[in-house]
Parts: sequence; C-alpha cells; structure tokens
Amino acid sequence: MRSVLFCAVPALVLGLLLPPVSAQQSCDSLTGLKLNHATVTSAVLAPEGPVAVPGPAQANPPTAPARCVVKGTARPTADSEIKFEVWMPASGWNGKYRQGGNGGWAGSIPTQSLIEPVRRGYATAVTDDGHEGSDAAWSIGHPEKLVDFGHRAVHQTSVQAKEILRGFYGKDASRSYFFGCSDGGREALMEAQRYADDFDGIIAGAPANDWSHHFTGFVWNEQALLKNADSAIPPAKLPLIQNAALAACDALDGVKDGLVEDPRACRFDPSILACKDSGQTECLTPGQLEALRKIYAGPTNPRTGARIYPGYPPGTEAGPGGWAAWITPAAPEKAIQFRFGNTYYGQAVFEDPKWDFRTLNFDSDVAFGDQKAGVHLNSNNPDLRSFRARGGKLIQYHGWGDAAIAPLGSIEYYEKVRSFLGRFPDARSDASKPVQDFYRLFMVPGMGHCGGGVGPNSFGNRPGADMDPEHDVFSALEQWVEQGKAPEKLIGTGTVVGQPGKKLTRPLCPYPQVAKYKGTGDPDTAASFACVAAE
Repeated sequence: MRSVLFCAVPALVLGLLLPPVSAQQSCDSLTGLKLNHATVTSAVLAPEGPVAVPGPAQANPPTAPARCVVKGTARPTADSEIKFEVWMPASGWNGKYRQGGNGGWAGSIPTQSLIEPVRRGYATAVTDDGHEGSDAAWSIGHPEKLVDFGHRAVHQTSVQAKEILRGFYGKDASRSYFFGCSDGGREALMEAQRYADDFDGIIAGAPANDWSHHFTGFVWNEQALLKNADSAIPPAKLPLIQNAALAACDALDGVKDGLVEDPRACRFDPSILACKDSGQTECLTPGQLEALRKIYAGPTNPRTGARIYPGYPPGTEAGPGGWAAWITPAAPEKAIQFRFGNTYYGQAVFEDPKWDFRTLNFDSDVAFGDQKAGVHLNSNNPDLRSFRARGGKLIQYHGWGDAAIAPLGSIEYYEKVRSFLGRFPDARSDASKPVQDFYRLFMVPGMGHCGGGVGPNSFGNRPGADMDPEHDVFSALEQWVEQGKAPEKLIGTGTVVGQPGKKLTRPLCPYPQVAKYKGTGDPDTAASFACVAAE
C-alpha cells in the first residue's frame, strides 16, 4: 500500500506542474506546428486596430480586434501551392469556426472576408485557391492547380485551419460554418457536395456553380453584342429597356414600386422598342433587338436546341452595377463578362492565350470544356444526401438583378436537388421531410451581384448589421444549426427606388414563395407583404 501511495503522489505533483492539454498556446509557437502536407510560414499576434485590405487606400479602414494571424501553405500535390490565412481572436473566442469564400478566379487572400467573422468572435480563415493572378493563366500546363482552384484548396484550408486553431486553443471548434458569394457560392455548394463533413452550416450567395456553362453564357453574350456594328447596346439605351420592362411587369406583385418580385412571371416583349425609321434614337435597331433577345434567352446548343445556361431576366438592366458594367459597357472590350468568358476558354479549356471567342462551337467545344475543366469547377451535383444526413443546413440567396450570374440558375439547381432527393431517399435521414428541412433558397428582387442594385438588398453580414436572425442571414443560419429553428423569412432593407432618402423593408421569402402586397398598408414596409405561393 505504501508503494502505491509513494508512486501516486509524485504523479499528482507532476500533473500539477504540466500545462493542461486544453491550455491556450502562444501565437508565435504555432510556427512549429506539424501539419499534414502543409507548413505554417508565420504566426503573429496582431493588436486591435485598422486592417489594410486589397484595393485603393481607405480614409477610414476597417478595424479588427486583437488576433493571432497565421499564414500557411498547403501542398497536397507536387504542383500545389495553396496559401491560406487564419485569424483567431486573442480573447473572447466563441468556440466556433467560420471560413470565407473567394470571388472570380480568386488568386489572392481576401483579407476583407476575415474582418467581420473575427469581430463576431469566430476563428476564421480564407485561401487564395492555390494560385496568384486574377485570370486563369496559371492553369495552362498545370492541371493540378485547376483541381486546387476547383475544390481542393477550400477543403485543405478547412482541414489545416482546424488543426491550427486546435493547436492555439487546445480544443476543437464546436461548430463550423462557410460563407461565400459568387465563386465563393460555387465553393459553398462544392463543400456541401464533395466534403459534407467540413461544415455544419453553409451560406451560398449567387453561386457560379454551373461554371462551365455559366462562362459559356458570357461568350454567347459577347458574340451577340459584337456580331456587327449594329448589335452593341450602349449604356444610354439601358434605361429605355428597363422602363419598358417595368411597365409590363412591375405591378405583378400587387404594387408598382420599381421592383419585379418574380421576373419568371414577366411577359415582356422587347419588340415594342424596335426602331420604326432610321431617324429614331429612343429605340432599338434590328441588331440590338436580336442581341437583347439572346441575352434574355441564354445560350443554346445549335445541334439539339437545348438550353445551355439561363439568360438574364428583364427589369434591372439599368440598375447600379448592372448591365453597363458586366454586359454592355460603352467600350465592349471592357465588359467583365467578356473577360471571364475569354479566360475560361482561352486559358483553362484550350490553354491558348490567342483563342478567339468568335470560334466557339456551342456544341462540341462546350462538351469538351465540360469534360476538361467543368468536372473540376462545376458544383452542380444535386446529391446532397450526405450533407443532409449529418445534419447540415444550407441557405442560398440570389439577387434577381444579378448581371454577373443568371439568377434563374439558383432556382434550377434547387429544383434539381428537390427532384433528386425525391427519387433517391437516404436511409440515414428522414427522406419524408421536404428539402426545406435542411436547404432554403431566398431570391431578392432588385439586388445585384452579391449585393448592391436596388430594393431590399441588405440583410446582414455587414459591419454594424442588426444581428437579429430575421435581418441577418448568418445569424439565421446559426439559429437554424444550433437551435433547430429554420428561417421562415428574412427582412431585406434598402431605399425606395427613385427616392434614395426613404427607407424600404421587404420580406425575402423562401422559394417557392414570393412576397405579395396585402392590398393595404405602407407598401414600403415589410409588414404590408405576405409570403405566398408563386402564381
């Protein structure tokens, strides 16, 4: 008995001298952290204060609390170089992890995406998606880098960041979230489809998830607008088009307010704008009318007649950040859509910087692009059974005024998921429950690409935003994941169209519902609208 006590006492004393396994470590010690296929290149404790973000210098730069800033590089293949950055609150960590997405072709660390999460108490991370540069030149001769951009970089960042925060805090995150828009929305859906265990909750904003067909649509619009000298639509004619579309469709939701709640119900015929004689200016020439119809319709396969990608709906052509920037600028060569379409096919698909957009075959070339690049870049697989079975929750949103990514694509993907899960139930989850039990889509009238535009285009995730789950989409996701309460609606805020000093609120309804005016009450107030089934 004495020997037992003699051995036990030193062990007890030793236990008191050693740090507990859950103790927080110093930030700079993380440079020695051993990671699988990755290395920590720096770890620095940053004080509370302003943060330098990419882009022009700001008079009042955003601020962030004190945090441990870790930079690292993952190399899952010999040709991979995935840079990532992790921010961890020096104090007040809420025990959770949130990862941000990218935009466009990525190619840099989106520092601005780290600020709001760390303010909320989250450990957070982002990646450059495995390359530098804003086009796809890096993909020429580097197939593994295309895979990194497509999906591996985001997954690797999730894996490595969670190891780093475990090393810093001494414990795992209790919950993990992902929030991305545009390419980040594509990444969000990719995570739900390929890596269902990475995140408990995901927000996919305006997802470019049908990448290969989406970028085909860019070339379709470029060919239509540059077909001849008569085809280009100058920005000065966009208000003419939008006003005619609103005259036909604005009042379909019960109130005339400069917003089309559901453009799918709009039956606008642009031929009413056709020029009657050569002296007219407030009209569309035959070439412009043909180009406009093609933009509305979207690309089709010339052999089969099948639609390749949705077109862009009427009603927001002249909106801020709309067609004049993305589709029809005064100098067509500066159209953002054209740049993306040309880099996709010229660099990622054909690996030929001299490729000419006029040569694209909308049958065989599109099929080749699907096989070579789309297999890595597209996140349009409707099989979300694994994500649903593990209890994951997904919120998707898309602005009807998005001139970058056709909003109808979000509805089509949602319907694909609903149809697939109806045909192929999963024994691991209650297949009798509707898709809305774990996946909800919100369409936003007037909103542009990931924000902006007109109408109720703000619903959280901005500094100083109302954290009420009805007004903040990320808080709504948190509540759904952590308390099981699904968002029945969101409240979007903005200003009345044409009256920038007057506030507007409007319910954003989960698809397939739409907001309809009740017939009485202030039409600029959300309480005057009800979420009803689309007609």
